[in-house]
Amino acid sequence: MNKTIALIYGDCASPEIVRQAVRVLDKIADKYNHTFTYTRAYMGGEAIDKFGDPLPAAELEKCKAADSVLLGAIGGPKWEGLPGDRRPEKGLLRLRAGMGLYANNRPARIWPQLADASPLKKSIVDQGIDFIVVRELIGGVYFGEHKTFTQDGEKVAVDTMPYAEHEIERIGRIGFETAMKRRKKLTCVDKANVLDTSRLWRAVMHRLQAEYPEVEYNEMFVDNCAMQICKNPAQFDVIVTENMFGDILSDEASEITGSIGMVPSSSLGQGSCGLYEPIHGSAPDIAGQDIVNPIACILSAAMMLRYSFSMPAEADAIEAAVNAVLDAGFRTADMMADGCTKVGCTAITDEILKRI
Repeated sequence: MNKTIALIYGDCASPEIVRQAVRVLDKIADKYNHTFTYTRAYMGGEAIDKFGDPLPAAELEKCKAADSVLLGAIGGPKWEGLPGDRRPEKGLLRLRAGMGLYANNRPARIWPQLADASPLKKSIVDQGIDFIVVRELIGGVYFGEHKTFTQDGEKVAVDTMPYAEHEIERIGRIGFETAMKRRKKLTCVDKANVLDTSRLWRAVMHRLQAEYPEVEYNEMFVDNCAMQICKNPAQFDVIVTENMFGDILSDEASEITGSIGMVPSSSLGQGSCGLYEPIHGSAPDIAGQDIVNPIACILSAAMMLRYSFSMPAEADAIEAAVNAVLDAGFRTADMMADGCTKVGCTAITDEILKRI
């Protein structure tokens, strides 16, 4: 099978992990008789440096023309003083919107070998951490109107959080469909005691609920959910929520798994073309040292094979190899533990390649 992958190498330490993910993809292509053709696209800080724009139109078109996109991470201190419309993060928002990627799917899974690295009590971790946050990605407050003005002699800032029924329905359906493929349990997270948008979310989700009678459905306020993720994460299977709540909760969920260097994510829309990226940042403090953990990016590539390319055996091979490397005791610095062997970015990928 021939597939074109747009690669966004990203900023700071990010190119190091993307290069390792490409090595893994090349090994998969060789073993399973596929051809992966790579197209380089620029977004974020590197695009600002090259073009003065965090996502030029031509770079967006490269991504839309590809079969899928693999991204490292963007941003860093170098670009923090830029105006809002020229910051690296603006490029990411425009990329998601331009590709029509409205569903961000982020798994929160504890690898058994890393259980001791979780900040939660062992008694909580032993109950299991295996859920997924389905976050609406191109609506809500991040894409609403933003304005700052002067009123009565002082500045006032306003950010709006708009949602239309069709935006809620399409992400809600993704949530229910995801639950059907897992343990058939769905939690809708909102702030319906305060926000009109949340009350609209509930109304739409109630309509969808009738189409999925097999799914155990419940609702939870976002502040309670934030506490429950730390107190009893085993209760969750699929969480579906709006953009800002999902941004915060998925970051919290990734932290309880032991290392954000192990957490991949996918962003999907109507078609099979998606955006796959690790959930961590660009790690400017360790850039160029070959010590950053590439596994989240490698697992993101595995998600791309599974969800965009319909290559489940190939995705399984990558995940099994990662599991075997952890079993063998190899660790990067972020997940190092007593009795394990500390290795760098390239070296741990070498070990993964040996096991594919």
